[in-house]
Amino acid sequence: MSALMAGLQSNFIRRVLSASAHIELLPPRQVSRPLRQGVQAVDGELEAAIVQAPLQRLKSIDQWQAMAAQIQAMPQVRVVAPIATGSALAVRGSANRAITLSGIAPELYCRIVNLPDKVVRGNTRLLGRDILIGTELARDLGVDVGDKLRISAGIGADVVSTTLSICGVFDLGNKGANQRSAFVALRTAQSLLGLPGGVSALQVTVDDVYAAETVAQAITAATGIEADSWITTNAQFFTAVSAQTTANTAIRFFVGLSVAFGIASVLAVVVVQRSREIGILRAMGISRAQILRLFLLQGGLLALSGAVLGSGIGALSLVLWQRVAKNADGTPLFPLVLDPQLFAVALLLATLTGLVAAFAPARNAARLDPVVAIRG
Repeated sequence: MSALMAGLQSNFIRRVLSASAHIELLPPRQVSRPLRQGVQAVDGELEAAIVQAPLQRLKSIDQWQAMAAQIQAMPQVRVVAPIATGSALAVRGSANRAITLSGIAPELYCRIVNLPDKVVRGNTRLLGRDILIGTELARDLGVDVGDKLRISAGIGADVVSTTLSICGVFDLGNKGANQRSAFVALRTAQSLLGLPGGVSALQVTVDDVYAAETVAQAITAATGIEADSWITTNAQFFTAVSAQTTANTAIRFFVGLSVAFGIASVLAVVVVQRSREIGILRAMGISRAQILRLFLLQGGLLALSGAVLGSGIGALSLVLWQRVAKNADGTPLFPLVLDPQLFAVALLLATLTGLVAAFAPARNAARLDPVVAIRG
């Protein structure tokens, strides 16, 4: 059960984080700062100034190269990749589609999102005049690898257009993402989006995905830049995973408790059935400590043998599960890892459970009066 739950959770997290980073650093938001609190009106009353929220224009992170190097040197940080993202328009003849244009450094970004594995046609070379688009966008515009696509981006009257060549078509496993996502080289996006030499975000991956929020807070404290982890942006999903873990732990606890009661009841019956033999042993000079150790040893061996047998049956069940439970394409439903450490922990906990369960019957056996036991 532990292996199944761990495999299911890792599969969920892998699917959620397969197209996004663990942590994303964003430029500071623009805030309205009124220059005055009020103005003098004709009738002598003060009229409050009207303050409206500013338009959040595309901005770059200041000194992002130095900041990326600082974050890369932090513990638990695996990869830091710059990205320039903004809205654009993809035009092909009389057809056009609004897209999210992302400028990336492929050698870094592909270590966060494995784009080569998601490309169905073409490649991810992304030179200065190349563009990578989704399958749905390619279908909507009627284009494929090698075709030209005109990209227009900008704010207001400052519109920049360029013609790019489609180097690859990808499938992210989401129709909406395939319809609106496009990737170009970082320098190309910087020119189109009006970010000369700048980036709109820094994407970070960490060694432990569950420690992403802690690392994000450390990054914010060190740099002063807002850092959003996947735990914050996917709060409901993380809550569901935490609840699943809690439920799994509770189930295992009560399973262990029921096993402990089972061992204790078996040994309690043995004490009652073998009370005469116990009394004879006590009369022959066997000490109470030896009787206590005898029943504790019996409980531990009973739990250990059951744990060994149960672990073998569990491993066989997992192997059969992987062979039977498959997706439509023949791949496993979700990956399962037979961790030797998991079996070692299960054996240890089962043995300790048997010892604890055997303590009460063993103590009762050690306290038996030899005369009363023999007469009984």
